Amino acid sequence: MMRIKADTGLCVGSGQCVLAEPAVFDQDDDGIVALLTEHPDDKTAAQAREAVILCPSRALSILQE
Repeated sequence: MMRIKADTGLCVGSGQCVLAEPAVFDQDDDGIVALLTEHPDDKTAAQAREAVILCPSRALSILQE
């Protein structure tokens, strides 16, 4: 099972993750990444992976459980 991890200390608030998969990622009032779910379903997994790749600050990672 895929799990997304977000390091809010590294996030620079570019919003690329939200653009890639808004069902998994959001931003708080300061623009910092907020996970809507740690475990994307089959429908959102591919775009969640793309969001991890696109993150300019490398604040996102994927863990396999």
